[in-house]
Amino acid sequence: MRIRRATDDDFAAIWAIFRAVVAGADTYAFSPDTSRDDAFAYWFGPGVLSFVAEKDGEIAGMYKLIPNQRDLGAHVANASFMVGPGFRGQGIGEALGRHCLAEARKRSFKAMQFNFVVSANTGAVALWKKLGFEIVGVLPEAFRHRALGDIDAYVMYRFLDGAARAR
Repeated sequence: MRIRRATDDDFAAIWAIFRAVVAGADTYAFSPDTSRDDAFAYWFGPGVLSFVAEKDGEIAGMYKLIPNQRDLGAHVANASFMVGPGFRGQGIGEALGRHCLAEARKRSFKAMQFNFVVSANTGAVALWKKLGFEIVGVLPEAFRHRALGDIDAYVMYRFLDGAARAR
């Protein structure tokens, strides 16, 4: 597997993964009918660094890295990840997560925050905990899950220097 910067030429594969992931209405806040243009802007808009994982000549997944906030909050990174349905359970998400943390450190971010991790997405929650993230907030009934109704979403956070901080 190889992880590299995404290019506009990758968007057809990114779009296919994006549509498959949001179609379930169970892990992302995007509507299943999100437009191609909106998805393109999400992955390739100004200030967005996007990366893809290639496996066996196919794009298996992707992530984007951005500042979580502007100006005085720009020292904390934010990221979004998607793995193609045919590549799940193969360590792609973990590899992308580790790559993203290294890229964030390289770009001098001090911490990383995920603003909206769906509580029922137990695979993602477990992966982020494995990679050192903590649940620092619960957003009660903030996600409208297709099958489960209104469920919680988590705010997850970790420092990038590896040091734990007292709260």
